[in-house]
Amino acid sequence: MKDRIRLIMERENLTPAKFADMLNINRAVISHILNGRNNPSLDVVTKILGDMDYINPEWLINGTGNMYKNGIDPESLPKEPDLFNQREVFSVESKAKAEKQEESELKNQEISHQNADFKSFETSNRPDKKITQIIIYYNDNTFERFNPY
Repeated sequence: MKDRIRLIMERENLTPAKFADMLNINRAVISHILNGRNNPSLDVVTKILGDMDYINPEWLINGTGNMYKNGIDPESLPKEPDLFNQREVFSVESKAKAEKQEESELKNQEISHQNADFKSFETSNRPDKKITQIIIYYNDNTFERFNPY
């Protein structure tokens, strides 16, 4: 059964940790099953079949029949994105929206940067604190370090 559980995880693009989190069980339980240390408990099997109602119980328990219930198209099931084989996730509209949002965030950063040049800070109420180092970062990704000693 551990191989069938591993196959479910592969088809769903789930790591053992994400699979355990999805089923609301301890991550160590899945680790022990996959390593062959423990067999899956009735609780684990029940949670798999409850959360993934498209899995054929006969296949999961006995290894007979198809992985998916009859009438279920495996390609139509939502899957976790695969790091190495990602499909286009955003539509054209959401891409445009993301670009506009990024533009406005950049403008806001420029405005806040301009305002920061004119701010002054008062430290008269903190006599016990001393400056140990000042670092100035430049827009060409260089910096200078100043120490009062």
